[in-house]
Amino acid sequence: MTGENEKVVLVLDDVSLNYQSSKATFSHGVHNVLDSISCEVYEGETLGIIGRNGCGKSSILRLMAGILAPTKGTVSRKPHTSCSLLTLGLGFRRDLSGRSNALLAAMLQGSSREQAASFLEEIKDFSDLGDSFEEPVKTYSSGMRSRLGFSTSLMTHVDILLIDEVLSVGDAHFKKKAADALRKRITGEQTVVFVSHSASAIEDLCDRVIWLNEGSIAGEGDTTEVLEGYMEHIGGLGG
Repeated sequence: MTGENEKVVLVLDDVSLNYQSSKATFSHGVHNVLDSISCEVYEGETLGIIGRNGCGKSSILRLMAGILAPTKGTVSRKPHTSCSLLTLGLGFRRDLSGRSNALLAAMLQGSSREQAASFLEEIKDFSDLGDSFEEPVKTYSSGMRSRLGFSTSLMTHVDILLIDEVLSVGDAHFKKKAADALRKRITGEQTVVFVSHSASAIEDLCDRVIWLNEGSIAGEGDTTEVLEGYMEHIGGLGG
């Protein structure tokens, strides 16, 4: 993987994230989610981020997307580079239709109104929502909201796609459709950061891997080598 500056599209420089907590388990009432993280994302690569639950994987994606601000350090993207976080955890405006929510989401991700509007029929078709695409999201089931969220993020064409384990969406037909579309995007020219706790998924899809452990980088580099260290670690912890 080249390290030339012009190929770097996203940088985390000495980034920490913490917040105040009343739980006695945290030192001085502070929960340190991420501690002094520095990494780069290169154009066209699929970077995997792996780690056990609670290690900071989802938080690092939210920092990359600009949803969270770091407590310390900087997060920067190459100028004019768009970015989308594909996750089932982000909500919609319940009073607006699926179409209006998809339009707003695309515009928030950096598209002009005209560009966002051009994505809408593709989003509608992929989501399998039919006429419900025109109805308020408050009338949707959880599965319908998940399909809308997945379709909007995937069909909106962005430079960097951030993926937070989202393949458990919809019925069996849609799950296969989603998995196939995601794999096609990941194995193409799309720049992707893919978060997972599944070593097999990371090995199958990623060019390079960062292993997070308790908010710090425990390993970074070649997929096979980093995964070997990760599997030894969780084996030693009993799973």
